[in-house]
Amino acid sequence: MFGSLFEEQGEGYSLAPSGGRVVKGEGEPPPPRGRVNLSGIKNQGGTCYLNSLLQTLLFTPEFREELFSLGPKELGCLEDKDKPEAKVRVIPLELQRLFARLLLVDQQSASTADLTDSFGWNNSEESRQHDVQELNRILFSALEHSLVDTSGSAFIQRLYHGTTVNSIHCKECGNISQRQEDYLDLTVCVRGVCGLERALWDMFVEEEMFEGSNLYLCGQCDQLVTAAKSAKLRKLPPFLTVSLLRFNFDFARCERYKETGRYTFPLTINLRPFCEQTEDEDSEYSYELFSVIIHKGGCYGGHYHVYIKDMDHLGLWEPPVQKKEEVRAYTEPEKDDPLSVLSSIITQEESRSVLLDQLGQRLMDKIGSSWSKKYRKLHGPIGKFLQNHSDVFVLVNNGTQVALKANPPSPETQPSSPVHPTPGPSSSPDPGSHWFDLNDSTVTSIHERDVEKMYQGKESAYMLFYRKTLLRRPSGALRNPGYQVPPHLLQMAEEENRRLQQRREEFEASNNSVELRLHLAPHYRLENGALKSISIEQKEATNLTLDRRRTVGDLRMIIYQDLWEGDMALTVARSLPAGLHLYNTLTDDEVSLYSAGILTGTDLFVWNGREVCGATVQTGGEWEPVLLTVVRPSLGEEEEEEGGGVGEEGGSGLTKESRGFAGRVTLGEVREALGETQESLLCQEKRGGEGEGGGASGWRVFPPGDMQRTLKELALKDGDALLVLEPQTQDSRWAAWCVCARQCICVCCLFTGVCICPGVACCLRQVDRTGKLLPPGTVTVRDAGVRLMTSLSLCPGTAPKDTQLFLYFSVGTAPSSDLEGEIIVERFSTVKQVGNDCVSFGLLVGDGWHLRRLDWCEEVGEALMDEVDTHTHTHTHTHSMKPSSLVKMCVCLVGGAMVELRTVGQVEISEEATLEELKTQVLTLPALQYVCVPSPAFLRVWQLEGQRLTRILRGQQHTLRKLKLSSGVEFCVQQLLREEDLGPKEVLLRVQMGVPGERGYYPPEELVWDASRDPSPRSLRSALASTYGLSPDSLLLAKHQPHTHTWETFSNWSQQVSKRKKKKKAESLLGAPFHLKDGDIIGVKNLLIDNNRDFSTQQDEQRLREEKEQRRKGWGFLKDPMRLRSQC
Repeated sequence: MFGSLFEEQGEGYSLAPSGGRVVKGEGEPPPPRGRVNLSGIKNQGGTCYLNSLLQTLLFTPEFREELFSLGPKELGCLEDKDKPEAKVRVIPLELQRLFARLLLVDQQSASTADLTDSFGWNNSEESRQHDVQELNRILFSALEHSLVDTSGSAFIQRLYHGTTVNSIHCKECGNISQRQEDYLDLTVCVRGVCGLERALWDMFVEEEMFEGSNLYLCGQCDQLVTAAKSAKLRKLPPFLTVSLLRFNFDFARCERYKETGRYTFPLTINLRPFCEQTEDEDSEYSYELFSVIIHKGGCYGGHYHVYIKDMDHLGLWEPPVQKKEEVRAYTEPEKDDPLSVLSSIITQEESRSVLLDQLGQRLMDKIGSSWSKKYRKLHGPIGKFLQNHSDVFVLVNNGTQVALKANPPSPETQPSSPVHPTPGPSSSPDPGSHWFDLNDSTVTSIHERDVEKMYQGKESAYMLFYRKTLLRRPSGALRNPGYQVPPHLLQMAEEENRRLQQRREEFEASNNSVELRLHLAPHYRLENGALKSISIEQKEATNLTLDRRRTVGDLRMIIYQDLWEGDMALTVARSLPAGLHLYNTLTDDEVSLYSAGILTGTDLFVWNGREVCGATVQTGGEWEPVLLTVVRPSLGEEEEEEGGGVGEEGGSGLTKESRGFAGRVTLGEVREALGETQESLLCQEKRGGEGEGGGASGWRVFPPGDMQRTLKELALKDGDALLVLEPQTQDSRWAAWCVCARQCICVCCLFTGVCICPGVACCLRQVDRTGKLLPPGTVTVRDAGVRLMTSLSLCPGTAPKDTQLFLYFSVGTAPSSDLEGEIIVERFSTVKQVGNDCVSFGLLVGDGWHLRRLDWCEEVGEALMDEVDTHTHTHTHTHSMKPSSLVKMCVCLVGGAMVELRTVGQVEISEEATLEELKTQVLTLPALQYVCVPSPAFLRVWQLEGQRLTRILRGQQHTLRKLKLSSGVEFCVQQLLREEDLGPKEVLLRVQMGVPGERGYYPPEELVWDASRDPSPRSLRSALASTYGLSPDSLLLAKHQPHTHTWETFSNWSQQVSKRKKKKKAESLLGAPFHLKDGDIIGVKNLLIDNNRDFSTQQDEQRLREEKEQRRKGWGFLKDPMRLRSQC
């Protein structure tokens, strides 16, 4: 533990530098100290315990002055630590430098990197949290080890060393046997004790009797006798360190836990009753509290900070702002703290007292559980608990009622017993008390009464530091941070302050510099609603660097000097795909550039404010231009050359042209600007809307009503395609025939000049995106999926009838054979007849041929059993044949955020196919041709029910029959970044971490939770704690119910008792009432930094209000029968 804190080279004098630390270059300088004028310490990842202890030692003036008294002659110089003959004591030297920086360098927080390097810690030690009590002992031992043979070798012993004496008094002969023990800190018990004074009383006043079967063997009597054992404080140190045993082990649960009950400690304490020698004055035994190290969290992790009393008044103490939430901790007590719960119950009563026999029922009403079930295992019976906390509770009216000791209901209060001493109420704080909260880099002022709030709870006192009241500080030390600091450290601090000031000035100058791009109006012209440069060779913008604290008027004067003459308007511009566009004009010359919103990279257009090259320019976001791609059909070679390209649609040419238009122009004005007549049709391409028909491109015709709407209202964006269809003219290269969609398919696009012989039977066939002809059919236009700009081919031959099938066949050993053909056969033909037709069509010769079916990936399957007369070998692929073993399912694609479903097609596959084969076939869909995955394991398959993701299909080699997938089932696929093979008990959850202080969550993250061994909330909480690097005790979990828009919280510890076996069973999240399944949303709250236990969001409340309003309107019909009858 703590790395190599003692491993120093050269007889404890020098340390080898620790490797692995990366020194970052200088960037932004550290901020100066805050209003309290005290410096904090940076947290290196998990060093809050070290920071709290170092601040305590720093604000122990006698400790730091003893450390500063050691000069370079005794400690050496850090510059010589790499020299083998040098004796350099690195740890005290680095500690001196750190203290000097904390006292004198003007920075918000200092770094302990050099100090931890001297300890020999690596990066893992710095990010791992340890116990501050153990660090205190180890650090003192390391300092003593490092200061051997120096004048400071004994200063730790002088300040913190004390002794206790253990005595055994023989009741027979009166002999007293004593044994002395040394201590640097006292460790006191917390469990079952109400406070520090009670714990010291049990340790040093109460006697332990050896009697009965437990007798003592007296050395003088030489026999087993009755004896009394006791302990006393023999020597008191100037500084008393008290460690509180907050962490214990629960043998029933076999786990550690933290004592969060109330444990008081006084601000001043007199140790005379606990000492062996009591003849001295009271001042020799009087101590005052000056530091409290506080631990927030549980036994497996948390955070440390420290409350410190500034004895030398080095900081500027200000009364802290009273927080409104401070009362909440008492009005809404934590259920895990019985002291707070019982105090809250008594406070809420008008008489400020509760009958003792009714206290249990009140507790049941408050927390929903009895004392025996909730607290008895850790705190014992309720009566004993009240007696152990006699500083809080008092029994009145002959012991029949219990009240709070601070405000009993009657004057018949019992006086406090000397065995249970209690501190009196603290008076109003004196501003000169100078208490501060040092929390890593943050230092704030606190009241003295805030120390009493650390008596109990998850954030409570962990170490106490007292100093003798006799220790007085000299007047020269007050408000003097340089007191007793060596000259070389003073010089080091002055140099660092000088460098910091220089860095801050340089950073401020560079941080306040903005680079502007000035565009001058004479270099631009207005074209298609946007400003474009007149000359491509001419430089468009002039770069100008300026201090952002200067005013707009200063910028105007600079432009007047070299670049402009006449009226000037400065307008913020932005470069868009269509060109340069103007927004707001700077009119107030008195405001600074920063206040005007001018940042680095801002474009400013310099003009007269009215026109550019004689054209009026419209400014503002509503006139923002849109760059559209104008698409026109083109069939001739000349037009293709002029149009600049051919469209991607197979079978038809498209010319494309980029045109810009102002956002507030209407679609009709766009049509006029393109030189089109009112009969022309404008169409918009529907992105992502792919039809199932082959070659469908998803174009939508704008209705006549849209001609009066602007481009902004139509939500047209840069890059959107606009198809223009001109009306038929005498010179048109296109001819179109339109018929009703209910008739048989007869929509065709015929080229002028294509001659078809009369009497020749023809049929229309669609062309898919790969250029392949799809089978013909006698279907309606709507059923065929024919849409605007669908590619059709007019082919000779007739379409198959309802009793016929259209088949593809190929000849050879591979599907890529050159000899391919298409035939139409009767639906009830035998395999032999089909083979004969293929032989006749392909003019095949020879023997030994037979038919084989091609599967969906064009692999040759098993041979068909019925023989053919000529034994023809023909690979055949049926288009409409549906064996009973095939299932047809709809496929959707789910996005990464799992909120968008998009239908991508259908698959037809055998029930005996595996899940891996299903994924492979899904990847062959045309809509997923751009989805690239290394293997099917990078795809996740969800089953859909009512457009909701229900479960993940598991088992790559499981068949679809085993997965219970039948025809008509809908499923969706999700692309993954890594392979996934979930087990049967692994649940995929979407985890959302709550944003501290807000009613919202961070984006969800996926978590695969293995519930095969332990499906309890404890297992899930441990998995989340391991993922986020937090303590399981600090996490609060809840499941989101999307149907009711509510959150169901997981209990921290719940058990179910079986009536038959009388055996405790851990609660399973896979069963009632939670029923966790794939895709469930789990909310996580970190109670260390977020005290809000409410998981609901504003969106949940809004939806609940909307549903309530809908139900209220629905009930209104039931309340008004006449209205219901009229609606019917």
